Amino acid sequence: MIYIFCAPSGSGKSTMVKHLLNEYPGQFELSVSCTTRAPRGEEVNGREYYFISVEEFQQRIAGDEFIEYEQVYEGLYYGTLKAEIERIEQAGHQVLFDVDVKGGLNLKRILGDRALSVFICPPSVEELRRRLVGRGDTSAEMIEKRLAKAEYEMSFKPQFDRVIVNDDLPDAFAQLDAIINECGK
Repeated sequence: MIYIFCAPSGSGKSTMVKHLLNEYPGQFELSVSCTTRAPRGEEVNGREYYFISVEEFQQRIAGDEFIEYEQVYEGLYYGTLKAEIERIEQAGHQVLFDVDVKGGLNLKRILGDRALSVFICPPSVEELRRRLVGRGDTSAEMIEKRLAKAEYEMSFKPQFDRVIVNDDLPDAFAQLDAIINECGK
């Protein structure tokens, strides 16, 4: 089974993925996406993303190397290499995707029953605002943009196989563990 995790920023998607990697060591591996943006802060090529040029990204598109990709803005691409999925499966691990909603829905459409899509949802937009403000690393303007995007992304929630409302973290982890146990570790 391939697991696709999507959520608005600040909902706890990465926390859920880290939980799986820690609770089930050696079972799961996170798929690393490609991007044409520059690394930020402590990001390392091959860990957070494969950082490649626009030219290389376009060559890989022409070579049909992506299972899905998106041009988010002019010259800013994100995508998932087919070889990344193959690499993880050949290592005997289950693939985890931590992707945006659009990418997640594209992956589910392409992978069909091979994949389970999970939407991590905040209990409310107000709680999401509180979390984003609490991080202390985001401007007020960017928080408003993320909240507007979050409302839009939450409208896609019914298209996902499962939804976890991340109101109480231990409860959310329990829901996630139940999904993993039900769908076959």
